[in-house]
Amino acid sequence: MNGNTPYAGLPGETGAGQRAAADVPDLSNAQKRLLHRDVSRIAARTREFLPNEYVVDSNISSGMSGPQVTVAVRPPVGHAVSAGFTPDLEDAAAAEEAITADERDEVARGLAASAALQVKQAVSNNVTPTGK
Repeated sequence: MNGNTPYAGLPGETGAGQRAAADVPDLSNAQKRLLHRDVSRIAARTREFLPNEYVVDSNISSGMSGPQVTVAVRPPVGHAVSAGFTPDLEDAAAAEEAITADERDEVARGLAASAALQVKQAVSNNVTPTGK
């Protein structure tokens, strides 16, 4: 069975569970700066949609297919929500942004809405409706 999976490795070339070095993209300093700036913009935009009680944070880590971006929101009550994705940095080398403005707004709005929904679900059982 393992011979059919990418985790089996290539005999004599790549060990089991490892990837070939050519498969993992290496970021230039300019790409790293672009990525950090754009992820910070997502976090800032998310903060604009939410009250100060919500904690917003971002993280960039290295994954098997390149950099992994995570932006998370911790609401005052309820569960934390996060959005994680792998940006396409091949086009970012020539561009001025690693993550487009539309993508940043979409992620920020989605996170803010999800965080607000978590609060609503957490307090919905404890609130008596004022009218019907």
